[in-house]
Amino acid sequence: MELKYEFYIGATCKEVWDILVTPEGTRKILFGSVLESTFEIGSDFRYIGPGNDGDETVHVYGTILAYEPEKLLSCIEHAGPSYNPNHADFQSRMTFTLETVGSCTKMTLINDEWTPNHPSFERTKASWWMILSNIKTLAETGKTLDFGW
Repeated sequence: MELKYEFYIGATCKEVWDILVTPEGTRKILFGSVLESTFEIGSDFRYIGPGNDGDETVHVYGTILAYEPEKLLSCIEHAGPSYNPNHADFQSRMTFTLETVGSCTKMTLINDEWTPNHPSFERTKASWWMILSNIKTLAETGKTLDFGW
């Protein structure tokens, strides 16, 4: 199973990258969650923020596989404990790549290597469109989308 998305964004790779990895950026595109990591290969990461377990809910966690600022972020990820009691048994790989195309950025996300029968696959398939659209909108306008929540 593989999910693949490509977006062309009217912003620099640095601007898009900052949205993907800084607390200020992730808080805006991921509904108040921030990305915590040292970004060293093999190190842990986690997206934490408001949710089922309070303000410090772990939504996604895992291990950094590759990190090249403004170009590449790849990791193995698991949904947080509040989403599935067997959360550690299910994983996938997320890989973001950024490249300059003319005066814009091509952002590609490949979410693959899903554990068979992963319970979050369908929900993730639907939610990536919202998150990626939010990244594009924020980078181009400085504002996020209002999903009515």
